[in-house]
Amino acid sequence: MITTKKVTVIASVVATAVVSSLFTATAAFGFDGPIQSGVEAARAIDVPTTLLGDGGVVTTVVNGLLFVVGFLSVIMLIWGGLRYIISGGNSGAVTAAKNTILYAIVGLVIAIFAYAIVNFVIGSLTGGATGGTNV
Repeated sequence: MITTKKVTVIASVVATAVVSSLFTATAAFGFDGPIQSGVEAARAIDVPTTLLGDGGVVTTVVNGLLFVVGFLSVIMLIWGGLRYIISGGNSGAVTAAKNTILYAIVGLVIAIFAYAIVNFVIGSLTGGATGGTNV
């Protein structure tokens, strides 16, 4: 029987294998910047040149999603606070309100860590460039 623990272990092994194969493949084939030369070879005419880096599509999408998650987290914090205030001492309602506040904070922390991980991976793929990368 497959348990949640087994699925988590299998997923982490697969993710590690995929990420390590990306870095190994770029080093083995000697790309100018990891993956960059292959992407430049496949780019068509009139395609935006900045996919990664400042002003890039990926950066814009990630920043937009982080804004949405932050906005929802603040809304949930307010909702949890209101539920806490109107609980009237009912222990079940107080627990539910505290859980809402806790999960909103945990979601915000996870979003911040995800943002940091995405920036690290993008920086690794673009060779550590900070400006708009022509990919």
